[in-house]
Amino acid sequence: MTSSGATIGTLSRAVGVKVPTIRYYEQIGLMSHADRTEGNQRRYTAADRDRLSFIKHARDLGFTIDDIRELLNLSDRPDTPCDAAHSIAARQVLVIQRRISQLQTLQSELSRIADSCRGGTSISDCRIVHALSDHSQCAHDHAHTEDAIVRRGA
Repeated sequence: MTSSGATIGTLSRAVGVKVPTIRYYEQIGLMSHADRTEGNQRRYTAADRDRLSFIKHARDLGFTIDDIRELLNLSDRPDTPCDAAHSIAARQVLVIQRRISQLQTLQSELSRIADSCRGGTSISDCRIVHALSDHSQCAHDHAHTEDAIVRRGA
């Protein structure tokens, strides 16, 4: 980044975040709006790059926008005790553990379904297609899976 600041494209490539994502983070207040040149081009500083890197890393770890906002607020006050940050991270560990458990259950279920089919039949006799159509044959809890899908917005 030059002393006059980096363009949004340069920042995007440096951190590995798409340009629309940077604009979104500005819109929701995770990042401040960049200064603009006389030609109305955004210019970002090294501090902006560091903040965006923080946000990207937190998103990669699965933190929610609200958690990231809180962590950023905490990081803006360096003398604050880190109890709140620890609490946020511990909560995220639990979320990940729950997700892993759900995925392991789904993996088992899918393996069981796939193993029930040896191929060589028509789709009308396919045990995989029948199992997917008939929830009573499932071993996993649909309520938790559907809750997870709704939370992800799928």
